[in-house]
Amino acid sequence: MNILLDTHAFLWWIADDARLSDAARDAISDPDNEILVSAASAWEIAIKVGIGRLTLPAPAKRFVPRQVQRNGFVALPIQLEHALAVEDLPKHHKDPFDRMLVAQARAEKLTLITDDPLIQRYNIETLW
Repeated sequence: MNILLDTHAFLWWIADDARLSDAARDAISDPDNEILVSAASAWEIAIKVGIGRLTLPAPAKRFVPRQVQRNGFVALPIQLEHALAVEDLPKHHKDPFDRMLVAQARAEKLTLITDDPLIQRYNIETLW
């Protein structure tokens, strides 16, 4: 299975946070699954660190790539096709980062690991 992590799922996996569901934890740890982290999540993390809403043990520009590599994840860039696909999404969610993750999951046929009920309203595969 090819899986895209929502930003909170990525951070909760890194922190071994109990809020990450057992199903999500099992899917992420399954060596047969390819786990992707979007550039949109890196962007969201960098913004939150920059405005003081998130604290990391290192600057985001070092922390995120290191964690992606350390965990064997794959970085998913934002392609022009992804950005333009946001236009066609229903207005279930207003958060631009979440809308980008939905567009990427759709375009790349990925299962999105998220506990966000608004994201789960989109016509994409989700897991939680």
